[in-house]
Amino acid sequence: MTTSVLKKATLGSRIFDIVNYTLLLLISLACLLPFVNVIASSFASTQEIVEKKFILFPTTFSLDAYRYIFSTPTIFKGLGVSIGTTLVGTLVSMVLTALMAYGLSRKYLYGRSFINFLVLFSMLFSGGMIPTFLVVKAVGLIDSYWSLIIPVAINAFNLIIMRNFFQALPDSLEESAKIDGANDLGILWKIMLPLALPSIATLSLFYAVTYWNTYMTAILYLTDSAKWPLQVLLRQIVIVASGMSGESNSVDVVPPAQTIKMAVIVVATMPMLIAYPFVQKHFTKGALLGAVKG
Repeated sequence: MTTSVLKKATLGSRIFDIVNYTLLLLISLACLLPFVNVIASSFASTQEIVEKKFILFPTTFSLDAYRYIFSTPTIFKGLGVSIGTTLVGTLVSMVLTALMAYGLSRKYLYGRSFINFLVLFSMLFSGGMIPTFLVVKAVGLIDSYWSLIIPVAINAFNLIIMRNFFQALPDSLEESAKIDGANDLGILWKIMLPLALPSIATLSLFYAVTYWNTYMTAILYLTDSAKWPLQVLLRQIVIVASGMSGESNSVDVVPPAQTIKMAVIVVATMPMLIAYPFVQKHFTKGALLGAVKG
């Protein structure tokens, strides 16, 4: 009787595994194939783009789209602006987020509940585009790279995740450090932050993606086109390529607009895809540790 039940259970588990793996494979392909099509289309020839609507592997490789995108030195300056904004912005955001999150995680902080309420309130309601623009203008950040960083320096969701992580740590760590003579900054730097490395890696990725994809804030606050980041310049390239007649003096061959759009997507997303594997092992752990206890 027991052997028969075990055989049925084993057969049922095998069927479940087969169905489960099949569904996961189909979902993975559904997520992967569009991106493969984008990469393949960016390297496809003009004739192949016109003849085929879906390409998984180009029969003839062509770098015309990438030659067109990088045909002007402006794109390299925009790339430098995006890299600098991402690095400096991520550092500034993590420093401010860690300091504020640690303070709000301490139960003895005066006015802690009210400040936490304001943080939650900002997740539901915001001043809007025009009031934010007026504030940025009033403090003199218009046409400054800091306008891409300061207005979005602290994300309420990321702040709550890190605050919850600090709250989950035992109070005995702080008490023992204070007995040894450590102050609040020393406790944060020497004890809390080393324990929060998974959360820091996860939130750093969140912030880096936000700064790398900067578009609307650059359009609003940067009046000098020479200061535009990569995303804005890539958008301008797509607009120009879509409206051109087919002749250009900057490159020998002008690829179709569809190929340029695909190449723009690859150029815009590839840096983040390269950076993701380095923090992937901390990603799930960091997010869960900060989200379990609130």
